[in-house]
Parts: sequence; C-alpha cells; structure tokens
Amino acid sequence: MGVHLTVRRPSTTTVSFTVSNASPRSTLPAKLAFYLQVLIRGLLFISTLLIDTAALRSIFFYDNGPIIPWKVIWSSPIGSLLCRTADAYSWRVIAIASALVIYGVFRKGYTEESLLVIRGLGIQTSTSSASYCSTSATRFIPTTQIQDIVIHEAFKGFEVRFYLAIIVEGEPDVVVVFPNLLPKRLILEEVWRGTRQCLYESKSASVYG
Repeated sequence: MGVHLTVRRPSTTTVSFTVSNASPRSTLPAKLAFYLQVLIRGLLFISTLLIDTAALRSIFFYDNGPIIPWKVIWSSPIGSLLCRTADAYSWRVIAIASALVIYGVFRKGYTEESLLVIRGLGIQTSTSSASYCSTSATRFIPTTQIQDIVIHEAFKGFEVRFYLAIIVEGEPDVVVVFPNLLPKRLILEEVWRGTRQCLYESKSASVYG
C-alpha cells in the first residue's frame, strides 16, 4: 500500500501533516472491509479467551461461581465444543497459539506518522506504535531550538531517498520526520512548505540542505 498524506488546518497558526500506509476508507466497500476486519478480530479474541478458559477449567473455572455458572456453561453445546477443542491439545500448544492470535489481533498492520506545527510554540513529531495496546512515540521541539527545516537526500541501498529533517540547536544529528515511511519527494515538499509557512509566515528559504 502506498503512502498518502492528510493535511489538517484547525487554525491559521496550527497545521497537522499525517502520512500513513493504511488502506483509505473513503469508499463504501473499503469501509465495509474495515468493519469486517474489526469483527473478525473481535471474534478471534473472544474465541481465544474462551478456549483458554476451557483449558483452565479444572483449576479455576470448574465450580459455579457467585456470578457465572461454569458447570452450566461447560455442559452447554458451545461449552462442550470449547472443552473438546481445549482438551485436544497440550497447554503449551494452546499457550503459544493464544499468544500468536492475540498478537495478530492487536497488531495494527500499518504505520502512521505525523507532524504537528504550532506557530510560536514548536513542532511535535509522532510515530504510531505497531500495536493497539501501546501509545505513539512523540517528541516536541520548541521553536527556539529549531535552527532550520530542510529536505536532504541519502542512499538507501541502491536507491536515492529524500527525507525531511529538523536541525535542532545543540544536537549533532538531525531529527528525521516520517523516519519509517520516508514518503516521496512531492509529499515532503508539500509538508516542508506548509511547515515553514506556519512557523515563519512564508519566509523564503532554500529547500535543500
């Protein structure tokens, strides 16, 4: 899936640039496919928890509790199916399979990186985590520490790649924006122009560093 850019301007002094390789959900089939994926993930997660519970029923979930009647559940058709499935494999196989399923359920499968620019305050970069269970990695750079914003070029294997970089005062290395996705030059130029316009009110500068 290609990388696409989304630009939001909530005010004249704030602009947000987000690049993502997730499938766009602008059409009805795309939206239906997304909700179907959510449904499948939910069913897999619930099924995994139920099988794990059935595998541990002889230790923790055999007698009826104050709220959940476990004996009635295990004797029901669905409960019997869960018990047969859990008893067909060793606890090691169930544990490994459950971990893999839960990992797949909570894995996003896409990357999203953003750049938030606030005039007079600074720039915040953000990279989404690979899992729904963890938060994004963010960094805020005050305007007073930003020396310049440039587009560099570098070799990645046998390919020339462009990347947007922030030169921060007192740091030997530049801060690469969108480091994982490395969008194409046209996207970087649009982000570069919008960032400088928001920060410096359209002051002119050279694109390349």
